[in-house]
Amino acid sequence: MAGEWSMAFGMVLTTFLVALSALLFLAAWQSRRPVSLPSIFEESPSRVTFLFDGERLVDASPAARALLPDGEDSRAWARLVARFGHDFPNLSGCLAALPRVGQLQVPSQPGSSPALVMTAEYLSGLTRLTVEDGQSVRAAGRGDAATAAALQQEVMAQRGILSRAPVLMWKEAPDGAVIWANHAYLIRAVELLPEGEDLSWPLPKLFDQAEAGQARLPRIKLQMPSGPEWFDLVRMPQGEETLSYALAADKAVQAESALREFMQTLTKTFADLPIGLAIFDRSRALQMFNPALADLTTLAPEMLIARPTLNAFLDAMRARAMIPEPRDYRSWRRQLARLEEEATMGIFEETWSLPGGQTYRVIGRPHPNGALAFMFEDISNEMLRTRRYRADLELGQSVIDAVEDAVAVFSPGGQLVMSNHAYAQLWQHDPQVLLSEASIATLCAWWRDHAAPTLLWDDATEFVTSAGDRTPWEGDVRLLDGRLISCRFRPLTGGATLIVFRTQGAVTYPSLMEATAMGVLSA
Repeated sequence: MAGEWSMAFGMVLTTFLVALSALLFLAAWQSRRPVSLPSIFEESPSRVTFLFDGERLVDASPAARALLPDGEDSRAWARLVARFGHDFPNLSGCLAALPRVGQLQVPSQPGSSPALVMTAEYLSGLTRLTVEDGQSVRAAGRGDAATAAALQQEVMAQRGILSRAPVLMWKEAPDGAVIWANHAYLIRAVELLPEGEDLSWPLPKLFDQAEAGQARLPRIKLQMPSGPEWFDLVRMPQGEETLSYALAADKAVQAESALREFMQTLTKTFADLPIGLAIFDRSRALQMFNPALADLTTLAPEMLIARPTLNAFLDAMRARAMIPEPRDYRSWRRQLARLEEEATMGIFEETWSLPGGQTYRVIGRPHPNGALAFMFEDISNEMLRTRRYRADLELGQSVIDAVEDAVAVFSPGGQLVMSNHAYAQLWQHDPQVLLSEASIATLCAWWRDHAAPTLLWDDATEFVTSAGDRTPWEGDVRLLDGRLISCRFRPLTGGATLIVFRTQGAVTYPSLMEATAMGVLSA
């Protein structure tokens, strides 16, 4: 009995020792294996997901760790950018904007197979990056039909706007190749293709700009088969690529060309004008003048090109005795102030008699934006002719007044243009006082009232107002005081008429008198 108990005890002890040895062996074997830390992405180990704190990798799914080369987690950001930089263009620039936008999706570059989508989220200072197949992303989004329809409508609307925009738009790669263009660009590209050649990839480049770094380039002409077209180019960098816009500038070019031609015509007209023109801006500085101004004012062109002020301009004219000299300098300054004030109101117009004998007509007129324009015209010859004409009239009047017979001269229309003192004394009135009313009909009525009844005045009215060839004639009338008057009617050059009234019995020299009067009037 005791032996059986001893045997049982030995078997139990042996079994315990074997189990203990097995446990110790298993513990030693487990201690040799690497310890795997728990991951927050264990529920989806097949997804490529990274979690960064700044540029340090905090956690990643098994599939994501398999994509990154071995290295320290503190340098995992640079390894990730290097790993996916080829698939996602401008990845660094897009991720740099993540803290500001919070969430974004970056598609892989066109032509990548398979197409990938990187979803980036910025939450509480941590950056979560998920790389998925583009097809699976689209399939996952099919559940929200309303969102998908709205996105589709927005995409179609934007695509229609871009394709139908009248502005030429295109995108250039870093090497300058055209990688996208809208409908307006493609139409012109097709028109410029050689005959028999089709549009192919890469797209032809319509504009070759040397100044690629400038945002707004100079105006460029595009020679189309239908004629030249002008465009203003605008370039907008978008990462490593560049968006370019060509704005139509044909109307602006036509307007500038018309303005340039108008200015050239205006300049030529100003240059040929005999009237001196000076235009002063609102600050009263000379902005424009023509060559005649330098000739009339005797000012040096260099002085005018220096754009003097109005006061300096007039002071220089005064120094050259080209302005009427006032009695003192103070009145001269008052005259300048009045000149500018009246020119501003548009009522300044004067005739300047200069010390050198010239006579200038000066006109001042306001221009838009407070500018002033002055015109200087030399009217010396006109004034000389006027003075000579007045002198001739005075001389003719003196000659007529020296004639003893009463003389009256009528125009072809029957208006009295000249009479002498003898006429005023004979008929007891001076018709020159109311010359506008001194017609042949008015004067015949006066003569009829101061003479005996006769039909001679009716014939006189008809003779003075008749046109064509006329024959001289004469007749007698008796005044109310009893004097007998001989009336002689003579046609003059140009349809005028000379009437001579002679008192019968007076000692005169008719032939000499008539010859003198007719000669003076004809002259």
